[in-house]
Amino acid sequence: MSVIGIDFGNESCYVAVAKAGGIETIANDYSLRATPACVAFAGRNRVLGVAAKNQQVTNMNNTIANFKGLLGRKYNDPYVQDELRTLPYRTEACPDGGIGIRVDYQDEEHVFTPEQIVAMLFTKLKDDAFKELKTQINDCVITVPSYFTNAQRQALLDAANISGLNVLRLMNETTATALSYGFYKQDLPAPEEKPRNVIFVDCGHASLQVSACAFHKGSLKMLASCSDSVGGRDFDMVLATHFNKEFQTKYKIDASSKKRAFLRLMAEVEKLKKNMSANSTKLPLNIECFMNEIDVHSSMQRSEMEELSAHLFGRIEATMRKLLADSKLTPEEIHSVEIVGGSSRIPAIKQLIEQIFGKSASTTLNQDEAVSRGAALQCAIMSPAMRVRDFTCTDVQAYPVLISWMDADGAHEMKVFDQYHATPFSRLLTVHRKEPLTINLHYEPNSVPYPDTFIGSYHLKGIKPDGNGEAQEVKVKVRINHHGIITISSATMYERKESEEPASPTPATNGDQQKGGEATQNASSPQGDESGKVGEPMDIQEDKKKKVTTKQVELTIDAKTHGFVHGELSKFFEEEMKMIANDRQEKERIDARNALEEQVYEVREKIQEDGVLHAYIDPQDAAAICRELEETENWLYEEGESCEKGVYKERLEKMRAKIEPVRNRCEEFSGHEQAFTELGHAVQQALKAVEQYRAKEPKYEHLTETEMINITEAAQKAQKWYEEARSKLVSVRKTEDPPVKLADIRHETQTLSTCTNSVLNRPKPKPPTPPADQQSNSATSGNAGQDAQSKATGGDPNAPKQTTEDSMDVE
Repeated sequence: MSVIGIDFGNESCYVAVAKAGGIETIANDYSLRATPACVAFAGRNRVLGVAAKNQQVTNMNNTIANFKGLLGRKYNDPYVQDELRTLPYRTEACPDGGIGIRVDYQDEEHVFTPEQIVAMLFTKLKDDAFKELKTQINDCVITVPSYFTNAQRQALLDAANISGLNVLRLMNETTATALSYGFYKQDLPAPEEKPRNVIFVDCGHASLQVSACAFHKGSLKMLASCSDSVGGRDFDMVLATHFNKEFQTKYKIDASSKKRAFLRLMAEVEKLKKNMSANSTKLPLNIECFMNEIDVHSSMQRSEMEELSAHLFGRIEATMRKLLADSKLTPEEIHSVEIVGGSSRIPAIKQLIEQIFGKSASTTLNQDEAVSRGAALQCAIMSPAMRVRDFTCTDVQAYPVLISWMDADGAHEMKVFDQYHATPFSRLLTVHRKEPLTINLHYEPNSVPYPDTFIGSYHLKGIKPDGNGEAQEVKVKVRINHHGIITISSATMYERKESEEPASPTPATNGDQQKGGEATQNASSPQGDESGKVGEPMDIQEDKKKKVTTKQVELTIDAKTHGFVHGELSKFFEEEMKMIANDRQEKERIDARNALEEQVYEVREKIQEDGVLHAYIDPQDAAAICRELEETENWLYEEGESCEKGVYKERLEKMRAKIEPVRNRCEEFSGHEQAFTELGHAVQQALKAVEQYRAKEPKYEHLTETEMINITEAAQKAQKWYEEARSKLVSVRKTEDPPVKLADIRHETQTLSTCTNSVLNRPKPKPPTPPADQQSNSATSGNAGQDAQSKATGGDPNAPKQTTEDSMDVE
């Protein structure tokens, strides 16, 4: 089991995995850590990630990019309309008011929702992680911008569900960055000390997020987070607009009139912008065959770019100053300012940071991968499959939330969550009602950068008056969950009943008191109830004759909010599974087609006059095969362009059946010389061993005459076969099958070698060992002689030895 963190960006995505050795960023099938957020449809298959990005210019109508901002929005949203004006692909309004993306797929027109497109991208990221980790991907944490609303967060959850991902948490990108920064810090202050306040500036492709975070040892708390929809693509648009105006004057061409030309211009100015971040000198811009076969040339300096983008830098400065005010921090209280995101590399943004916060921008974090690494850490902390040091993250709600309802007295409205309220969090509200009630949740007007402030409408069923016709108490739990999604999670009616039988008073326990853990923030600080009745015990009231008991009744809630219903999710999930299966089949079909095409080119090259197979094929057969190759090639590019896999495989097998005999002849004739050489060497080795035996070589003295005769006969037989085989091949043409096969030659060589080696490698017999009693006697007599000699010499080992021979005197 593996846990991953996904940084879902507007331009690129990163996937990080938590392992025993730490956090590692996964590379995709192009060995790149960044996977472009692109989905393309080419004919009968989908193209995802890098491959989709590579064909964006050539297949722009069916290549979907910059779709992150479309999640959870309506087609008539002014922001959406501004976005759609810059997108090259086709969009339309769906019956429910959502956004539909129209593409050509499998020779038909299909309309997909942004959630389905995101699910396709997640399928790619999931597949890359599976290939890299060689294990099933179960749990994940996906990051979202801190400014995402309820609708956008729910849309992202729906997209993950469609792709089959189990999302443990939707985590704000700002919080993931802070976790990535603080988790490994060993010098954070203790809980009772002043916190370390760090500012994080995340300027990416499509948005700017600036956040303030307070760190203690083992915990972090987000203080504030401000954002604006200004990012790297806005700088690209400024540069592209400038150069387009210049080209209109200089070359009389308008790139904005052709989407493909404007896409090329945007790609080139992006490269220029990145180069200007590292160079202050004037840099060139050259595009060949830009429009109407005209080459365009221009140049720009960093100072010119900063002057053109002054209004964007003004928005960035305003966002930073707003964060400083919202966080209530002074520059002296700020420990450091960390930057992440590709666009934070722009020097002017670094200068603004130093000017506003009084600290130079710090690059402690990996600017591209910090968010995904923080998400992987959070996933490891939450997953039961991993054991990780605990680190508490307290996030904030970006916008104030209001609750409203209607009753006999008219409309009522109250604020249930302030801006920057801690999350996750639950709040209990108490109302007294006789009949069913509808409660609406919405963001405070003008607090969100969207025209639609609606969160959800919740109809509470089952409310009725008590036995006396009086209103009954209803407790409603409004919750911000760990995904940052606001909802009414439960509603309970406390039904009072009177009984005539007297009974001893027994206190009844409030159900919400039993669930006090959910009614607190981080299970420690109590929540406030707007009516002042949160957690109030329900006592049994008893008079002399009547007893009043309270019964908790869970109410049914009909919710109308954002996101797909269960049936739609199931339908989209099945469609995604079908598309995955189709992608697999299409890949196999294309592989089969490519194999046939490769075979055509390979065979044609090898049977040509200078090819390796030319000498082994009859000219008439070669001409016939060449005609068939040409026919197959024409078929591949015409009616055979989109055949099924089986058709390609059948043609490939037929072609191989015709060329295989030629390949076999080539292999036979090419290998004969080496095989005969090996056989001749085996014969010589056998005869040489016989000669050495005749010459009484010591290493063969243990062999018998019969064995040598057998070796001699085997060698002579092999030599005779060798000579006959060579003679058979003398008059054989290379275009004919040889009468002697390589397998036959190798068989003869193996037979002779086995016969020879079985004899020559037989080990020498060991000399017989004398019986144990003889060895004992011999050892004893030897010792006795040594003892006698020792006595004769007086025990002196250096004394001269006495002999036992008799001496004769000679007179």
